[in-house]
Amino acid sequence: MSKSSQRSPFGWSNRGGQVTVIEAPVARSYRRRATIAFWVTLGVVGLLAATVASEYMHPILGGLLGVVLGAVLGAVLFALIVAWPVLRVFWHWLPEILLGLAVVYGWTTLMQSTPLWGSLLIVALVVGVPAAIGPARRRVMAWVWCLIVRHRLRLCFAAFIATNRHGSLPLILLAKPTPAGERVWVWLRPGLSLQDLEQDGQVQKLAVACWANEVRVMRAGRKYAAFIRLDITRREPLAHTVVSPLPDYVPTDIPSNAPTSPGMPPVGLDLPDVPDQPATPPADTPRQRKPRNNPTTASPNGFDPSDYA
Repeated sequence: MSKSSQRSPFGWSNRGGQVTVIEAPVARSYRRRATIAFWVTLGVVGLLAATVASEYMHPILGGLLGVVLGAVLGAVLFALIVAWPVLRVFWHWLPEILLGLAVVYGWTTLMQSTPLWGSLLIVALVVGVPAAIGPARRRVMAWVWCLIVRHRLRLCFAAFIATNRHGSLPLILLAKPTPAGERVWVWLRPGLSLQDLEQDGQVQKLAVACWANEVRVMRAGRKYAAFIRLDITRREPLAHTVVSPLPDYVPTDIPSNAPTSPGMPPVGLDLPDVPDQPATPPADTPRQRKPRNNPTTASPNGFDPSDYA
């Protein structure tokens, strides 16, 4: 096998003309863990099942039944652990797989139930109407960007973000569009923390890889530190002009000498022309004296609330 290695845009490795979906070290690590899980499940489940079954049948038959049950459950767990890297690839491509199945089976069902011209007309309406209407087209493109961002983040995690010694990558969960871009939820695996993503240059690399303006990383909740959220910014929605309907409700036939509310300040007042006059209290106003401390109401520790009044 050739030592030269090239990584495709989809995150797969191309070595010597062969496409490798799962890297060899990752496959060996999962196979070793699956073997350990098989023997542990066989021993624990087999012993417990044999003990319970021996109460209702012969001990030898109970022991054989426990071994068979433990072997079956261990084999199922072994298969799940070994196939987990492949299942994770299917999870990452699940929206595209479901969309492809819907298109294929939808077109087949449409061709079987309608004539050719009717099928073409329905497809033209389904595709052309959202493409012609601006809000619908932007909504569809927002969901398309969510699919693209999930794959770009997976490529980032496999390329330059550190993983644990087993090579386990974070699990990219869901993505949804926002007014500024996209929001993606990620579950970190052991060996990776939020601080690793907040290092100098990591957030900028994520923004470059996602073809975005800015990427912000934060925790998605207070319960789990591994559950994080990535906010990807592509545009500034607050920078656009917002059309307000409030000026339409202002009447245009208001006279110039209309009375104003007493609570409104006078209009056209030139404050520099007003002389400054110090406010002096009237001479006949008695001066308020501070009440003396009453020893009967003072607190035992010497705190007097009147000092802060």
